[in-house]
Amino acid sequence: MSEQNLPTYTRLCVCLIICLSLYGCNPFAPKLANDIGQSNVITDQQTPEEVLQNFKYSYTFKDSLLYSDVLEKSFVFEFFDPILPPSGAFVTWGRDVDLKTTGRLFREFDVIDLVWLNTLFEESENGLERRFIRFNMSLFGSNLNFIVTGTAIFTFEFNEEDNKWRIVRWKDESD
Repeated sequence: MSEQNLPTYTRLCVCLIICLSLYGCNPFAPKLANDIGQSNVITDQQTPEEVLQNFKYSYTFKDSLLYSDVLEKSFVFEFFDPILPPSGAFVTWGRDVDLKTTGRLFREFDVIDLVWLNTLFEESENGLERRFIRFNMSLFGSNLNFIVTGTAIFTFEFNEEDNKWRIVRWKDESD
C-alpha cells in the first residue's frame, strides 16, 4: 500500500470501528444465547432433582462451597471397600470427612465431568426421598485419568429451616 493511500485506509478503518461501536456489536465476539439452559444454573434446591443439578455443577466447576450446601449436616457417605479383610467391608464417613475428601478430588483433577444417566427407582417415605441413579464420571488430571460408570443411592431430606432439599445419605453401589 502506498503512503498516499495510508491516510485514506486509516480513516476508513477508524470510521468502521466507530460505526460498529455505535451500533453496539463486536464482530469478533460470539453471540449471547437468549435461552440459557437449566443445566448451567445454580438452583434453590426446591426438589431432589435440583439438588442433583447443583451436585453436578459443583463437581463440574469444582465448587466446594456449593457442594457443601447439597449435603445435610448429618450427611453420611457409604461405600464397599473390597480390600478390607477378611473379604471386604462397608465403610462410612460423615460430612466433614466427605468435604475434605471431595476437596482433594477437586484439587487433584483438572477436569471433572459428571453425567447422570438414569434413575432406576425413586421412593418417598417419612419425609425422605430415595433415588437409585446410574452415572458416568470422567476425571482428567496431569497425572491420572479415570472414567467411572457407577450407581449411587441418594437419600434426600427437606430442611424446613431454609426450605431446601439436601442429601443425607449417599451409598455408592459402584463396582
